[in-house]
Amino acid sequence: MKHNWGHPKHSFEPLTHQKALQEQAFRELLQYLDAYSPFYQKLFRSADIDIHTVNLSELPTTSKEDLQLNNWDFLCVGKDKIAEYTATSGTLGTPVTIALTASDLERLAYNEYCSFLTMGLSEADTIQLLLTLDKQFMAGMAYYQGASKLGAAVVRTGPGAPEMQLEVIKNLGVSTLVAVPSFLLKLIETAKAQGIDLSTLPVKKVLAIGESIYDSEWHKSILHERICQDWPLAIHSTYASTEMQTAFTACNTEAGLHANPELIIVEFLDEAGNAVAEEEIGEVTITTLGVEGMPLLRYRTGDLCKHTTTSCACGRHSVRIGPVLGRKKQLIKYKGTSVYPSAIFELLNKETWIENYLIGIHQNSELQDEIRIQVVSKSGYSQEVLSALKATFRAHIRVVPEIEFINATALLALQFPNGSRKQLRIIDYRP
Repeated sequence: MKHNWGHPKHSFEPLTHQKALQEQAFRELLQYLDAYSPFYQKLFRSADIDIHTVNLSELPTTSKEDLQLNNWDFLCVGKDKIAEYTATSGTLGTPVTIALTASDLERLAYNEYCSFLTMGLSEADTIQLLLTLDKQFMAGMAYYQGASKLGAAVVRTGPGAPEMQLEVIKNLGVSTLVAVPSFLLKLIETAKAQGIDLSTLPVKKVLAIGESIYDSEWHKSILHERICQDWPLAIHSTYASTEMQTAFTACNTEAGLHANPELIIVEFLDEAGNAVAEEEIGEVTITTLGVEGMPLLRYRTGDLCKHTTTSCACGRHSVRIGPVLGRKKQLIKYKGTSVYPSAIFELLNKETWIENYLIGIHQNSELQDEIRIQVVSKSGYSQEVLSALKATFRAHIRVVPEIEFINATALLALQFPNGSRKQLRIIDYRP
């Protein structure tokens, strides 16, 4: 599979042109999978699928469990063609290995090149990467390669060490950060302690990874507002996963995350596998285009969000998705109320006295869901703030989780189990 990943233009074309491009790429993908993918060969035979006539919506979907149980049956090339091994974080179970060819690495670079262009960046920018580039983490590699393709200067500082991050920003004139939004609060706190006026720093934009900074109606979240009230930044949200090898990124209008039609076909499905209407919540289901090593067909990500196909003020006509509201497996039925983790995050981020937190989803002896939140307080235990927090939960989501105070070291040990590269905000302990 040879592709010439040049300058992106397809998202600016009419949606009908984009769909025609995708239909052709979809037909080529079916032929490729039928020829080289052991998993999809079995699927096509067992379901008696004619790849020459079948429509996308008529095909069975693929799940995370399929990848976990049949990981290497998804590989379409010989091991001599593999250029890089990456892996999922294992947030929802056993990690999955995704193998990439040299062509896939070029596609990955193009993908994040598109993200940086969507943000309005150019070769004149200096981009500081506050995320790991090791531990088989695809995102760190993708952002590095995308910035290189853009021609921008790259600074690989990795996560943590706020004092060092601020020093690098000042010394190198960094214009853009790629960072987890909640870590920006640490930078703000450190800058205040050092007497640094954040408005004098050269950073103007942030690509926010790993955490949503908008609610379901595309209003700025409390976390977003807390950051920007101290640091005047343009924060661009993004959404991606290792399996899809593709990112959706917000432009300057902040009205949804743009898909790149030449890289991915995205559907939004209900529990029964039917397409949901625009602005309704559906499960993000993707078909990768241009992937050589381990392409995916109608892969259900488990992530829930809204979408729109209306044209954006930035001039793009591609599909836009709303913030990820949560994962299907992490939807909590608590005391008769359906609760998305994002709603809990929003309430906890509002409390300025909370330094860190972890949400645990448990199941009691009656097989009912329970929510237990462990909290690190900046000023120690206080019955008053605990009572106020419980009142906030009661007012906004109508149920009150169990809440306990914990020290910072103990909580970090829970958030980074077995040397995990990803700080966990929620752990699902249910069977």
